[in-house]
Amino acid sequence: MAFEWKDRYNLGIPEIDKQHQKLFEIGARVYDLAMINDDYDHYDEIMELLQELLNYTEYHFRYEEELMSKYQYSDIGQQKDDHNFYVQKIKSISSRDIDSEQQKTTLEIVDFLSQWISSHITFSDRKYAMEFKAKGITF
Repeated sequence: MAFEWKDRYNLGIPEIDKQHQKLFEIGARVYDLAMINDDYDHYDEIMELLQELLNYTEYHFRYEEELMSKYQYSDIGQQKDDHNFYVQKIKSISSRDIDSEQQKTTLEIVDFLSQWISSHITFSDRKYAMEFKAKGITF
């Protein structure tokens, strides 16, 4: 499944891990909705879930960036750039595309989002978690 939480995503920062799990949970709901194969129009539900994902993502990124700033993470600029790219990608999703080809478009979105999130946690976020640990910062 596209949005499946795995233990390897745990960074050892309880609040961040909880927020990452929430992002996966919202993403999984988008995926489940996209997989419904019926004759109903799910446009409003899809758009509502994508908005929830965007809102929670923005909240999470603010929290993460405040934490990085507080503990003077050395690569905070790259993190901010990555976060901005992801948010802009979600915002650029065309409601017209979702309306005309709901399942196809939503699955493409889910694929991008799940790959980006899992890769970002595994590589980028792990870097700040390791730097915090090396500095003796515990949570």
